[in-house]
Amino acid sequence: MSTWRSAALAAAAATVLAVTATGCGQDKGSGYASGNGQPVANAGAAQQPTGSGYGSSGGYGQAGGAVSAAKQAGQLTVTDSKDLGKVVTDSAGFTLYRFDKDTASPPASKCDGDCAKTWPAVPADGVTAPAGTDQSKLGSVTRADGTKQLTIGGWPMYRYAKDTNPGDTNGQNVGGTWHAAAPDGKKASAAAAAPAATEALPGLSVRKDAKLGDVIVDARGMTVYRFKKDSAWPMKSACTGACLQKWPVVAPVEKDNTKGIALKGFVTFDRPDGVKQQSITCWPVYTFSGDTKPGDTNGQGAGGTWYAVSPQGKLVGAPK
Repeated sequence: MSTWRSAALAAAAATVLAVTATGCGQDKGSGYASGNGQPVANAGAAQQPTGSGYGSSGGYGQAGGAVSAAKQAGQLTVTDSKDLGKVVTDSAGFTLYRFDKDTASPPASKCDGDCAKTWPAVPADGVTAPAGTDQSKLGSVTRADGTKQLTIGGWPMYRYAKDTNPGDTNGQNVGGTWHAAAPDGKKASAAAAAPAATEALPGLSVRKDAKLGDVIVDARGMTVYRFKKDSAWPMKSACTGACLQKWPVVAPVEKDNTKGIALKGFVTFDRPDGVKQQSITCWPVYTFSGDTKPGDTNGQGAGGTWYAVSPQGKLVGAPK
């Protein structure tokens, strides 16, 4: 091989390596990383790709007047609303609703045809209960068209076509029969929500644990964990399938909704299963279904592979 050709190949390889090495470590906003570990365009945690059915001009599930394919809900989360109390949202932050004309025992949906265009049914496949809630509360009902619809506490779940942004609750009390859903499938109600003992927490912040020291917690005060079998670059998660029921992913969080934690490598991981997951210093992070109240650390050291996360993104208490 000529000297000129060898030099050209070496330069090309160095360029590829430089581009690859800067991927997850870039500090330019939340960003996204694809399921194969490669970063893609920066975007806020609540943004969705064009044509996804979220945030389109026609609202959720609509694109130019046509109904788009139903989107799986993925990892459900619970958000605290000042007006509505605890509300269930899908993995993208869109509110789930229930219909008073449906029934929970036995589960049955009375919303089809034009109703289903305005209130798209939430598919039952690939759904994980919110952290700290009972997976057995989730179920399914077969609709008139043969598809399976998610139920919570027996009540069929829907999204609302006019919710154009994550966190919208434009469907609340429409017609006096549609209501945002609580974690048990009942109607969300501020009166039913437990009174807050402290001021609201950021999406991710730091709590001082008596045994572990400083650990990261989510907006509900639940301990955040890392899995030793994951990798940071390329970014990969070894927790899939049934594992995610036990270790729900931490949903994307905006950088300005954090306090006291490392923000380098703070990107959203676009998992191969379609769920979007927050990472800290490029490591995917989770909560533990066995933690039932803020401050619990029941997942610490589980299987010798799960550990709480320090403000710097490191494993807390893991053997050296």
